[in-house]
Amino acid sequence: MLWLLLLSLLMCGGAWAQNNTNSPYTRYGLGQLADYGSANSRAMGGVAFALRDRFHINSANPASYTAVDSLTFIFDGGVTLQKDNLSNGTIKMNANNSSFDYISMQFRAAPWAGISLGLLPFSNVGYQFGTTMDDEVNADNANTVTYQGEGGLHRIYLGAGFKIFKNLSVGANISYLWGQISRTTSESFASNSAILPFSRAVDVDIKSYLIDLGVQYTHQFSKKHQATVGVVFTPGHDLNNTTTITTQTGNSSLGYTINTRDTVATFGIPTTLGFGVAYQYDGRLTVSADLLLQQWSNSSYMSNEEAYCNRTKIALGAEYFPNPMGRSYLSHVKYRIGAFYSNPYYRVQGVRGADEYGFTAGFGLPIPRTRSYVNLSAQFVRTEGKQANFLNENSFRLCVGVTFNERWFFKRKVD
Repeated sequence: MLWLLLLSLLMCGGAWAQNNTNSPYTRYGLGQLADYGSANSRAMGGVAFALRDRFHINSANPASYTAVDSLTFIFDGGVTLQKDNLSNGTIKMNANNSSFDYISMQFRAAPWAGISLGLLPFSNVGYQFGTTMDDEVNADNANTVTYQGEGGLHRIYLGAGFKIFKNLSVGANISYLWGQISRTTSESFASNSAILPFSRAVDVDIKSYLIDLGVQYTHQFSKKHQATVGVVFTPGHDLNNTTTITTQTGNSSLGYTINTRDTVATFGIPTTLGFGVAYQYDGRLTVSADLLLQQWSNSSYMSNEEAYCNRTKIALGAEYFPNPMGRSYLSHVKYRIGAFYSNPYYRVQGVRGADEYGFTAGFGLPIPRTRSYVNLSAQFVRTEGKQANFLNENSFRLCVGVTFNERWFFKRKVD
Protein backbone atom coordinates (compact mmCIF):
# COMPACT_ATOMS: atom_id res chain seq x y z
CA MET A 1 0.00 0.00 0.00
CA LEU A 2 2.84 2.40 0.83
CA TRP A 3 4.50 1.86 -2.54
CA LEU A 4 1.19 2.45 -4.38
CA LEU A 5 0.75 5.71 -2.50
CA LEU A 6 4.27 6.90 -3.27
CA LEU A 7 4.00 5.94 -6.94
CA SER A 8 0.69 7.84 -7.15
CA LEU A 9 2.40 10.93 -5.75
CA LEU A 10 5.14 10.61 -8.35
CA MET A 11 2.66 10.43 -11.21
CA CYS A 12 0.61 13.30 -9.77
CA GLY A 13 3.80 15.35 -9.62
CA GLY A 14 4.17 14.85 -13.36
CA ALA A 15 0.60 15.98 -13.92
CA TRP A 16 1.12 19.13 -11.83
CA ALA A 17 4.39 20.09 -13.54
CA GLN A 18 4.20 23.32 -15.56
CA ASN A 19 6.65 25.11 -17.81
CA ASN A 20 8.87 27.34 -15.71
CA THR A 21 10.10 29.59 -18.50
CA ASN A 22 9.12 32.39 -20.87
CA SER A 23 12.52 32.49 -22.54
CA PRO A 24 12.64 32.92 -26.33
CA TYR A 25 15.89 30.92 -26.19
CA THR A 26 13.76 27.83 -25.55
CA ARG A 27 12.79 28.10 -29.22
CA TYR A 28 16.02 26.23 -29.90
CA GLY A 29 16.80 22.57 -29.27
CA LEU A 30 15.04 20.70 -26.48
CA GLY A 31 14.54 23.90 -24.49
CA GLN A 32 15.96 25.12 -21.20
CA LEU A 33 17.77 22.29 -19.43
CA ALA A 34 16.73 21.65 -15.83
CA ASP A 35 19.08 21.80 -12.86
CA TYR A 36 20.55 18.49 -11.70
CA GLY A 37 20.14 18.78 -7.97
CA SER A 38 17.38 19.42 -5.45
CA ALA A 39 16.85 22.59 -3.39
CA ASN A 40 19.92 22.13 -1.15
CA SER A 41 22.20 21.63 -4.18
CA ARG A 42 20.74 24.60 -6.04
CA ALA A 43 21.56 26.88 -3.11
CA MET A 44 25.20 25.78 -3.51
CA GLY A 45 25.54 26.81 -7.15
CA GLY A 46 24.28 23.45 -8.38
CA VAL A 47 27.25 21.38 -7.17
CA ALA A 48 26.28 17.75 -6.68
CA PHE A 49 28.67 15.19 -8.16
CA ALA A 50 30.80 14.77 -5.00
CA LEU A 51 28.17 15.51 -2.33
CA ARG A 52 27.36 12.75 0.18
CA ASP A 53 24.69 13.66 2.71
CA ARG A 54 22.71 11.16 4.76
CA PHE A 55 19.95 13.75 5.27
CA HIS A 56 19.34 14.64 1.59
CA ILE A 57 18.88 12.87 -1.75
CA ASN A 58 21.50 13.51 -4.44
CA SER A 59 20.11 12.03 -7.65
CA ALA A 60 22.86 13.71 -9.71
CA ASN A 61 25.30 10.96 -8.63
CA PRO A 62 23.68 7.59 -7.82
CA ALA A 63 26.82 6.48 -5.97
CA SER A 64 25.74 8.86 -3.18
CA TYR A 65 22.74 6.65 -2.30
CA THR A 66 24.97 4.52 -0.05
CA ALA A 67 25.29 7.49 2.34
CA VAL A 68 21.71 7.06 3.57
CA ASP A 69 21.30 5.91 7.16
CA SER A 70 20.21 2.29 7.61
CA LEU A 71 17.08 3.31 9.59
CA THR A 72 16.07 6.23 7.42
CA PHE A 73 13.46 6.78 4.73
CA ILE A 74 13.86 10.13 2.88
CA PHE A 75 11.08 11.78 0.88
CA ASP A 76 11.88 15.03 -0.96
CA GLY A 77 9.82 17.42 -3.10
CA GLY A 78 10.18 20.95 -4.38
CA VAL A 79 8.52 23.82 -6.25
CA THR A 80 10.09 26.77 -8.05
CA LEU A 81 8.84 30.35 -8.43
CA GLN A 82 10.52 32.42 -11.14
CA LYS A 83 10.51 36.06 -12.22
CA ASP A 84 12.09 36.99 -15.57
CA ASN A 85 13.17 40.27 -17.09
CA LEU A 86 13.91 40.11 -20.83
CA SER A 87 15.43 42.85 -22.98
CA ASN A 88 17.00 43.23 -26.43
CA GLY A 89 18.13 46.80 -25.80
CA THR A 90 14.93 48.47 -26.98
CA ILE A 91 12.06 46.28 -25.80
CA LYS A 92 11.64 44.99 -22.25
CA MET A 93 9.27 42.35 -20.90
CA ASN A 94 8.59 40.86 -17.47
CA ALA A 95 7.14 37.40 -16.81
CA ASN A 96 6.29 35.26 -13.79
CA ASN A 97 6.18 31.45 -13.68
CA SER A 98 5.84 28.63 -11.21
CA SER A 99 6.27 24.87 -11.43
CA PHE A 100 6.08 21.72 -9.37
CA ASP A 101 9.71 20.77 -9.78
CA TYR A 102 10.76 17.38 -8.47
CA ILE A 103 9.81 14.59 -6.14
CA SER A 104 12.03 11.73 -4.97
CA MET A 105 12.57 9.18 -2.23
CA GLN A 106 15.48 7.12 -0.90
CA PHE A 107 16.09 4.27 1.54
CA ARG A 108 18.73 1.69 2.34
CA ALA A 109 18.13 -1.82 0.95
CA ALA A 110 21.17 -3.41 2.63
CA PRO A 111 24.21 -2.26 4.64
CA TRP A 112 26.02 -1.91 1.31
CA ALA A 113 23.19 -0.66 -0.94
CA GLY A 114 20.82 2.32 -1.24
CA ILE A 115 17.78 2.74 -3.50
CA SER A 116 16.19 5.90 -4.90
CA LEU A 117 13.12 6.62 -7.02
CA GLY A 118 11.99 9.96 -8.37
CA LEU A 119 10.41 12.22 -10.95
CA LEU A 120 12.58 15.05 -12.35
CA PRO A 121 12.31 17.65 -15.11
CA PHE A 122 14.76 17.34 -18.02
CA SER A 123 13.93 20.42 -20.12
CA ASN A 124 11.29 23.14 -20.46
CA VAL A 125 9.95 24.97 -23.51
CA GLY A 126 7.76 28.05 -23.16
CA TYR A 127 7.79 31.20 -25.30
CA GLN A 128 5.58 33.50 -27.37
CA PHE A 129 6.83 36.51 -29.32
CA GLY A 130 6.40 38.14 -32.71
CA THR A 131 7.98 40.51 -35.20
CA THR A 132 6.44 42.89 -37.72
CA MET A 133 8.19 43.45 -41.03
CA ASP A 134 7.30 46.48 -43.17
CA ASP A 135 7.41 46.61 -46.98
CA GLU A 136 8.63 50.07 -48.05
CA VAL A 137 7.42 49.52 -51.62
CA ASN A 138 3.93 48.21 -50.83
CA ALA A 139 2.61 48.85 -47.32
CA ASP A 140 -0.18 46.28 -47.85
CA ASN A 141 2.48 43.55 -47.86
CA ALA A 142 3.57 44.30 -44.28
CA ASN A 143 3.38 41.08 -42.31
CA THR A 144 3.52 39.85 -38.72
CA VAL A 145 5.31 36.62 -37.80
CA THR A 146 4.47 35.02 -34.46
CA TYR A 147 6.51 32.28 -32.75
CA GLN A 148 5.00 30.13 -30.01
CA GLY A 149 6.20 27.00 -28.22
CA GLU A 150 5.35 24.92 -25.17
CA GLY A 151 6.08 21.58 -23.56
CA GLY A 152 9.15 19.85 -22.21
CA LEU A 153 10.70 16.54 -21.24
CA HIS A 154 10.46 14.69 -17.91
CA ARG A 155 12.19 11.68 -16.47
CA ILE A 156 11.18 9.09 -13.89
CA TYR A 157 14.16 7.18 -12.54
CA LEU A 158 15.00 4.16 -10.47
CA GLY A 159 18.50 4.20 -9.04
CA ALA A 160 20.74 2.09 -6.86
CA GLY A 161 24.09 2.71 -5.17
CA PHE A 162 26.48 0.01 -3.96
CA LYS A 163 29.39 0.24 -1.56
CA ILE A 164 32.27 -1.73 -3.09
CA PHE A 165 34.82 -0.95 -0.39
CA LYS A 166 34.63 1.14 2.76
CA ASN A 167 35.40 4.38 0.90
CA LEU A 168 34.31 3.50 -2.65
CA SER A 169 30.73 3.50 -3.94
CA VAL A 170 29.26 3.07 -7.41
CA GLY A 171 25.72 3.53 -8.67
CA ALA A 172 23.38 3.80 -11.63
CA ASN A 173 20.12 5.54 -12.50
CA ILE A 174 17.87 4.10 -15.19
CA SER A 175 15.32 6.66 -16.38
CA TYR A 176 12.30 6.68 -18.63
CA LEU A 177 12.39 9.95 -20.57
CA TRP A 178 9.22 11.31 -22.15
CA GLY A 179 7.40 14.48 -23.14
CA GLN A 180 5.89 16.57 -25.89
CA ILE A 181 7.22 19.75 -27.48
CA SER A 182 5.04 21.87 -29.78
CA ARG A 183 6.31 24.80 -31.86
CA THR A 184 4.22 26.99 -34.15
CA THR A 185 5.23 29.73 -36.60
CA SER A 186 2.40 31.91 -37.96
CA GLU A 187 2.44 34.63 -40.61
CA SER A 188 -0.40 37.08 -41.26
CA PHE A 189 -0.98 40.16 -43.45
CA ALA A 190 -3.33 42.54 -41.66
CA SER A 191 -3.64 45.08 -44.50
CA ASN A 192 -3.87 42.70 -47.44
CA SER A 193 -6.76 40.27 -47.38
CA ALA A 194 -5.67 38.84 -50.73
CA ILE A 195 -2.70 37.13 -49.08
CA LEU A 196 -3.86 34.24 -46.93
CA PRO A 197 -2.38 33.76 -43.44
CA PHE A 198 -0.09 30.78 -43.01
CA SER A 199 1.04 28.69 -40.05
CA ARG A 200 3.38 25.74 -39.56
CA ALA A 201 3.28 23.59 -36.40
CA VAL A 202 5.87 20.98 -35.45
CA ASP A 203 4.78 18.53 -32.73
CA VAL A 204 7.33 16.14 -31.27
CA ASP A 205 6.45 13.26 -28.95
CA ILE A 206 9.51 11.67 -27.32
CA LYS A 207 9.66 8.37 -25.44
CA SER A 208 13.15 7.12 -24.67
CA TYR A 209 15.58 6.35 -21.83
CA LEU A 210 18.60 7.69 -19.93
CA ILE A 211 21.35 5.87 -18.05
CA ASP A 212 23.54 7.65 -15.47
CA LEU A 213 26.59 5.89 -14.02
CA GLY A 214 28.33 7.29 -10.96
CA VAL A 215 31.36 6.74 -8.73
CA GLN A 216 32.36 8.36 -5.45
CA TYR A 217 35.54 7.87 -3.43
CA THR A 218 35.98 9.36 0.05
CA HIS A 219 39.32 9.73 1.83
CA GLN A 220 39.51 10.50 5.56
CA PHE A 221 42.67 12.54 6.18
CA SER A 222 42.07 12.80 9.92
CA LYS A 223 39.20 12.84 12.38
CA LYS A 224 37.99 16.24 11.17
CA HIS A 225 39.12 16.36 7.54
CA GLN A 226 37.81 14.35 4.61
CA ALA A 227 37.48 14.75 0.85
CA THR A 228 35.23 13.09 -1.72
CA VAL A 229 35.76 12.80 -5.47
CA GLY A 230 32.77 12.06 -7.70
CA VAL A 231 32.43 11.17 -11.39
CA VAL A 232 29.21 10.77 -13.40
CA PHE A 233 28.90 9.46 -16.97
CA THR A 234 25.80 9.52 -19.18
CA PRO A 235 26.10 7.97 -22.67
CA GLY A 236 24.50 9.93 -25.51
CA HIS A 237 22.10 8.42 -28.01
CA ASP A 238 19.25 9.19 -30.40
CA LEU A 239 15.76 9.57 -28.93
CA ASN A 240 12.75 7.56 -30.01
CA ASN A 241 10.21 10.07 -31.31
CA THR A 242 7.11 10.70 -33.37
CA THR A 243 7.22 14.00 -35.25
CA THR A 244 4.25 15.58 -37.01
CA ILE A 245 4.28 18.72 -39.18
CA THR A 246 0.98 20.52 -39.77
CA THR A 247 0.60 23.44 -42.17
CA GLN A 248 -2.48 25.64 -42.48
CA THR A 249 -3.26 28.22 -45.17
CA GLY A 250 -6.16 30.60 -44.52
CA ASN A 251 -8.43 30.92 -41.49
CA SER A 252 -12.00 30.24 -40.39
CA SER A 253 -13.41 33.40 -42.03
CA LEU A 254 -11.60 33.06 -45.36
CA GLY A 255 -11.58 29.28 -45.53
CA TYR A 256 -8.49 27.22 -44.94
CA THR A 257 -6.49 24.21 -46.07
CA ILE A 258 -4.78 21.93 -43.55
CA ASN A 259 -2.05 19.45 -44.39
CA THR A 260 -0.70 17.06 -41.73
CA ARG A 261 2.14 14.63 -42.27
CA ASP A 262 4.40 12.49 -40.15
CA THR A 263 8.08 12.94 -40.77
CA VAL A 264 11.23 11.03 -39.88
CA ALA A 265 13.44 13.23 -37.70
CA THR A 266 16.48 12.57 -35.54
CA PHE A 267 16.80 14.01 -32.05
CA GLY A 268 19.76 13.28 -29.79
CA ILE A 269 21.03 13.81 -26.28
CA PRO A 270 24.75 14.20 -25.61
CA THR A 271 27.38 12.12 -23.95
CA THR A 272 27.84 13.78 -20.56
CA LEU A 273 30.78 13.65 -18.16
CA GLY A 274 30.71 15.28 -14.74
CA PHE A 275 33.55 15.70 -12.23
CA GLY A 276 33.21 16.89 -8.66
CA VAL A 277 35.31 17.29 -5.55
CA ALA A 278 34.11 18.12 -2.04
CA TYR A 279 36.03 18.90 1.15
CA GLN A 280 34.37 18.57 4.55
CA TYR A 281 35.68 19.86 7.86
CA ASP A 282 34.37 18.42 11.12
CA GLY A 283 30.95 17.65 9.61
CA ARG A 284 30.19 21.39 9.72
CA LEU A 285 31.78 23.00 6.65
CA THR A 286 31.49 21.60 3.13
CA VAL A 287 33.15 23.20 0.09
CA SER A 288 32.58 21.68 -3.34
CA ALA A 289 33.34 22.27 -7.04
CA ASP A 290 31.86 20.68 -10.17
CA LEU A 291 32.78 20.55 -13.85
CA LEU A 292 30.17 19.39 -16.38
CA LEU A 293 31.00 18.57 -20.02
CA GLN A 294 28.26 17.78 -22.54
CA GLN A 295 29.09 16.83 -26.13
CA TRP A 296 26.02 18.34 -27.80
CA SER A 297 27.87 18.95 -31.08
CA ASN A 298 27.55 15.22 -31.82
CA SER A 299 23.76 15.32 -31.30
CA SER A 300 21.13 16.40 -33.80
CA TYR A 301 17.86 18.30 -33.70
CA MET A 302 15.24 17.67 -36.40
CA SER A 303 17.99 15.80 -38.29
CA ASN A 304 20.14 18.96 -38.23
CA GLU A 305 23.61 17.93 -37.05
CA GLU A 306 24.78 21.55 -36.67
CA ALA A 307 22.02 22.74 -34.34
CA TYR A 308 24.11 22.45 -31.16
CA CYS A 309 27.50 23.30 -29.72
CA ASN A 310 29.24 21.67 -26.75
CA ARG A 311 28.21 22.79 -23.27
CA THR A 312 30.45 23.38 -20.26
CA LYS A 313 29.35 24.30 -16.75
CA ILE A 314 31.54 25.17 -13.76
CA ALA A 315 29.99 25.44 -10.30
CA LEU A 316 31.28 26.28 -6.82
CA GLY A 317 29.39 25.97 -3.56
CA ALA A 318 29.66 25.81 0.20
CA GLU A 319 27.51 24.81 3.16
CA TYR A 320 28.06 25.77 6.81
CA PHE A 321 26.42 23.90 9.68
CA PRO A 322 27.26 25.92 12.84
CA ASN A 323 26.91 23.33 15.60
CA PRO A 324 25.22 19.92 15.23
CA MET A 325 25.29 19.57 19.03
CA GLY A 326 24.05 23.10 19.77
CA ARG A 327 20.87 23.82 21.70
CA SER A 328 19.67 26.91 19.83
CA TYR A 329 17.62 26.68 16.64
CA LEU A 330 20.07 28.83 14.63
CA SER A 331 22.94 26.48 15.43
CA HIS A 332 21.12 23.78 13.43
CA VAL A 333 20.34 25.93 10.38
CA LYS A 334 22.44 25.06 7.33
CA TYR A 335 23.75 28.13 5.47
CA ARG A 336 24.54 27.72 1.76
CA ILE A 337 26.07 29.84 -0.99
CA GLY A 338 27.35 29.24 -4.52
CA ALA A 339 27.97 30.45 -8.07
CA PHE A 340 28.14 28.95 -11.55
CA TYR A 341 29.02 29.73 -15.17
CA SER A 342 27.91 27.88 -18.28
CA ASN A 343 27.73 28.30 -22.03
CA PRO A 344 24.38 26.93 -23.29
CA TYR A 345 24.19 24.30 -25.99
CA TYR A 346 21.97 25.93 -28.64
CA ARG A 347 23.01 27.87 -31.71
CA VAL A 348 21.30 31.09 -32.83
CA GLN A 349 21.90 32.17 -36.43
CA GLY A 350 24.70 29.65 -36.65
CA VAL A 351 26.66 30.81 -33.56
CA ARG A 352 26.55 30.07 -29.85
CA GLY A 353 23.54 31.92 -28.51
CA ALA A 354 24.50 33.13 -25.04
CA ASP A 355 26.59 32.83 -21.91
CA GLU A 356 24.97 32.13 -18.56
CA TYR A 357 26.12 32.78 -15.02
CA GLY A 358 24.42 32.86 -11.66
CA PHE A 359 24.75 33.40 -7.93
CA THR A 360 22.89 31.35 -5.35
CA ALA A 361 22.20 31.29 -1.63
CA GLY A 362 19.86 29.52 0.74
CA PHE A 363 19.11 27.87 4.04
CA GLY A 364 18.30 24.44 5.35
CA LEU A 365 15.74 25.06 8.10
CA PRO A 366 15.26 22.13 10.48
CA ILE A 367 11.72 21.13 11.40
CA PRO A 368 11.64 21.00 15.24
CA ARG A 369 11.71 17.59 16.90
CA THR A 370 12.41 15.81 13.60
CA ARG A 371 15.36 15.16 11.30
CA SER A 372 13.47 16.81 8.41
CA TYR A 373 14.30 20.09 6.67
CA VAL A 374 12.70 22.89 4.70
CA ASN A 375 15.27 23.91 2.07
CA LEU A 376 15.10 27.40 0.59
CA SER A 377 17.28 28.46 -2.32
CA ALA A 378 17.41 31.74 -4.23
CA GLN A 379 19.11 32.01 -7.61
CA PHE A 380 19.95 35.03 -9.73
CA VAL A 381 20.70 33.92 -13.29
CA ARG A 382 21.97 36.18 -16.07
CA THR A 383 21.70 34.96 -19.68
CA GLU A 384 23.74 37.28 -21.90
CA GLY A 385 23.42 37.18 -25.68
CA LYS A 386 26.68 36.66 -27.56
CA GLN A 387 25.80 39.35 -30.11
CA ALA A 388 24.40 42.85 -29.67
CA ASN A 389 21.04 41.99 -31.25
CA PHE A 390 20.56 38.85 -29.12
CA LEU A 391 18.32 38.83 -26.10
CA ASN A 392 19.51 39.33 -22.51
CA GLU A 393 17.62 37.76 -19.62
CA ASN A 394 17.69 38.27 -15.85
CA SER A 395 15.93 35.56 -13.85
CA PHE A 396 15.27 35.33 -10.13
CA ARG A 397 14.29 31.84 -8.97
CA LEU A 398 13.07 30.77 -5.56
CA CYS A 399 13.01 27.04 -4.91
CA VAL A 400 11.22 25.67 -1.86
CA GLY A 401 11.94 22.04 -1.01
CA VAL A 402 10.80 19.86 1.87
CA THR A 403 12.88 16.85 2.89
CA PHE A 404 11.12 14.39 5.19
CA ASN A 405 13.76 12.33 6.95
CA GLU A 406 12.07 9.69 9.07
CA ARG A 407 13.29 6.69 11.05
CA TRP A 408 11.12 3.89 9.69
CA PHE A 409 13.21 0.74 9.68
CA PHE A 410 13.70 -0.15 13.31
CA LYS A 411 12.03 -2.46 15.77
CA ARG A 412 9.92 -0.75 18.42
CA LYS A 413 10.15 -2.11 21.97
CA VAL A 414 6.93 -2.43 23.94
CA ASP A 415 7.12 -2.75 27.71
